[in-house]
Amino acid sequence: MSDKITAAITAVGGYVPEDKLTNFDLEKMVDTNDEWIRSRTGISERRILKGEGKATSDMVVPAVLQLCEKRGIDPLEIDAMIIGTVTPDMIFPSTANLVCHKVGARNAWGFDLLAACSGFLYSLTTGASLIESGRYKKVVVVGADKMSSIIDYSDRATCIIFGDGAGCVLLEPNTEGNGIHDSILRSDGSGAPHLHMKAGGSLHPATYETVAAKEHYAYQEGQHVFKHAVKGMADVSAELLERNHLTGNDIAWLVPHQANKRIIDATADRMGLSTDKVMLNIQRYGNTTGATIPLCLWDWEKQLKKGDNLVLAAFGGGFTWGATLVKWAY
Repeated sequence: MSDKITAAITAVGGYVPEDKLTNFDLEKMVDTNDEWIRSRTGISERRILKGEGKATSDMVVPAVLQLCEKRGIDPLEIDAMIIGTVTPDMIFPSTANLVCHKVGARNAWGFDLLAACSGFLYSLTTGASLIESGRYKKVVVVGADKMSSIIDYSDRATCIIFGDGAGCVLLEPNTEGNGIHDSILRSDGSGAPHLHMKAGGSLHPATYETVAAKEHYAYQEGQHVFKHAVKGMADVSAELLERNHLTGNDIAWLVPHQANKRIIDATADRMGLSTDKVMLNIQRYGNTTGATIPLCLWDWEKQLKKGDNLVLAAFGGGFTWGATLVKWAY
């Protein structure tokens, strides 16, 4: 036992919509095919949140309630909630605000954090700081996106990649040395032209023109982003190991952002990890942006053992990227 408080993950929750959009469905919508998509991205299908009036919060709510049930806590015990998302229900109030209301977390404060695909990692480090300060005992960190709301389904460059989903973790104080040990987070705004959503902010508020020009959809220059993502994600993951005097042998699992199987393979390779130590569910969910990393933890939860070293790694629009070292606590 030590006096040092670390923020340990004590429960995981997740939610993916029922409706599937397969590569074969996309073949009917745009000029593409299953083999092309699978060989370049590793994706076979993705989940889409359908139904009138359904938003990101509608995926977060069941994930958070599941997390509370697993941990045996009442939502009233939640102190704070941070949601990493680029598809908030609305610009304000924040999705965290709405989710706290919907789940009955009346004692919590919270906010949304915008860092594209690195949103969950940025949120996790932020949430860990709240726990480490000693002022908060239960912080819920969420990654969630309804990417289908900002994807142009006539643009074959982006529509094949993204899906909808939500995942969350509960952070609690730990004095056994388990939990979040270290993070290396980076950002570089010069990447903005290559991956962004042009309109909808204060620079280009919505007009008939911006809507007609399809400027409220995600725009991505695949090749440029791919090149930076491979280098960025692999670099920080290797740096994180080095800084903590670890090698690939010490790592039980790599939990990578699910953007593209080739980026994931390159990161694992750089860390000296065999493929059986890499969490991969991109084939089933596609790129759910903020939700990919917590959804991996949700899918693999039963295989995780107390004391396992995990490296969480991401790369996102803007650019944002990073890697986090976690010692599993249960």
